[in-house]
Amino acid sequence: MSDYLADVKKYDAGANADAVDKIVKHLGIALRNRDSSLVSCTDPEELKRVRDSWAAKKLGVTDAAKADAAIEKTCQAMSADNTKSRVTFYYLVAKDLGKLGSL
Repeated sequence: MSDYLADVKKYDAGANADAVDKIVKHLGIALRNRDSSLVSCTDPEELKRVRDSWAAKKLGVTDAAKADAAIEKTCQAMSADNTKSRVTFYYLVAKDLGKLGSL
């Protein structure tokens, strides 16, 4: 858990540890596999999955354009990181959408 929180704090110094913990629990088994624990901003199917499964289903964001904008903003923020942690990515998308409190 502390590794995930440390990674999130690279992008949000005041990261909410409780929100990070909830994301880790939500992702569960997906974090055990290196490939599924990372997000690829160059894969359109991956970004669609983040929009549909995370933003729409979990966060309740029905405006696809708003979700896509948050995902794009997160891709840009994490562009220097070759291995984008799914936990950090999801956290930043939720934060951008103002949904950290609803996790």
